[in-house]
Amino acid sequence: MSRVGVLGAGAWGTALAQMLASDGREVLIWARETELVDEINTSHINSLFLPSASLAPTIRATGDLAEVAALDVLLVVTPAQHMGSVLGAMPTHPRDLVLCSKGIEAGSGRVMNEVASAAAPGSAIAVLSGPTFAHEVAVGLPTAVTLACGGGEAQWERLKPVIARPAFRPYYSDDVTGAEIGGAVKNVLAIACGVVDGLGLGQNARAALIARGYAEMLRFGEALGAKAETLAGLCGLGDLVLTCSSTSSRNFSLGKALGEGKSAADLMVDRHTVAEGAHTAPVLVELAARHAVAMPIVGAVNDLIAGGDPRNVVSSLLARPLRAEQESAG
Repeated sequence: MSRVGVLGAGAWGTALAQMLASDGREVLIWARETELVDEINTSHINSLFLPSASLAPTIRATGDLAEVAALDVLLVVTPAQHMGSVLGAMPTHPRDLVLCSKGIEAGSGRVMNEVASAAAPGSAIAVLSGPTFAHEVAVGLPTAVTLACGGGEAQWERLKPVIARPAFRPYYSDDVTGAEIGGAVKNVLAIACGVVDGLGLGQNARAALIARGYAEMLRFGEALGAKAETLAGLCGLGDLVLTCSSTSSRNFSLGKALGEGKSAADLMVDRHTVAEGAHTAPVLVELAARHAVAMPIVGAVNDLIAGGDPRNVVSSLLARPLRAEQESAG
């Protein structure tokens, strides 16, 4: 049996550890905070990030990167902007790294599999992505995800018995790029949907934004080599619909607060959990321009994060020229 661990003890990392331990498997989870390591090991709770869950007794926490580096399979759930530095600090790396963080590295414009491949060149990289709220996974509610394997079917055969559970169903893909892009872009679009909710613009507007946002995701993904069918699946459209529809989404709740008139700078300072879409928006705007892909909704979110007035930003979107729905210009 493969030895498995989770790198990162936020809400999502803790939920994944709980899911992996649901069949009695021993799971090692790495946390940066010493007090959190102690709490998980002594009280079997994570009061900081997932207080609703009573953790399985077979979950053990550590603050030692070398200990998790010795495992066979490691689910990497660090914030996207810190993945490279954390992996780079590990003395060695497991055979299989399953990336579960969604985002694009600021500054470099690299997606997570590029970051991980550079930091851990000896590991096989896979990406786990899809419509997943941590609190639902932690209590065993039915969930389906995409598991995109850079190592192809051989890696899939290694990983599926490690990850699959009766209530947690992975579907195989070989499109790592598509899985990454779906997860990164939907975070930005979820902020936009939250703004619509915060401004009280109604369900019609949110549905339209999801549809037009998906068109932006598809255009951008195809420009970078992703498959359209991947983005139409769990890790693209499925994740987009979930994240754009509930305050359980950190990105949606950030957008809602922006729509209600709160300052982006203040909101980012006050949060101990990460809304990755706020970090992804500016780099996504740069990449879209580099690839000549029109992404007006993503651009509008970037303007909001930079301090723009929500009503003015929405008005500028509504004032765009009318055109055929399927035109590539958005």
